Amino acid sequence: MAKVAYFTVGSNKLEEAKAFYDALLGSIGMSPVHEHASGGRLYRGKGTGLFGVLGPYDGAPACIGNGTMGGFSFDTAEEVAAFHAKAIELGAADEGGPGERMPGAYFAYFRDLDGNKLCGYKFG
Repeated sequence: MAKVAYFTVGSNKLEEAKAFYDALLGSIGMSPVHEHASGGRLYRGKGTGLFGVLGPYDGAPACIGNGTMGGFSFDTAEEVAAFHAKAIELGAADEGGPGERMPGAYFAYFRDLDGNKLCGYKFG
């Protein structure tokens, strides 16, 4: 069965973005694994794919994708809520607090410092 292996977001404020993601992803056991040539950073945790915050390859300013979103899977609803709370604490904008979105599906949404939309979720 296929699964998502990596996800990246762009940033125009890489130093701020790296500090945000160091703290947020560190709270779920992910740590930096590579300093990217764009000035960005790649992260990985045990049993996870890669997540990156990067400067765009084409050199143009980073922009958010309308309808684009990346998700982080968790084992419990409490972990989803804690991830969302940490993001908000670090300056993210709330895009939908933790809650059941359909039977057996618990989600929480936020936008990072550059406006990229991310979520934490738990199925089952």
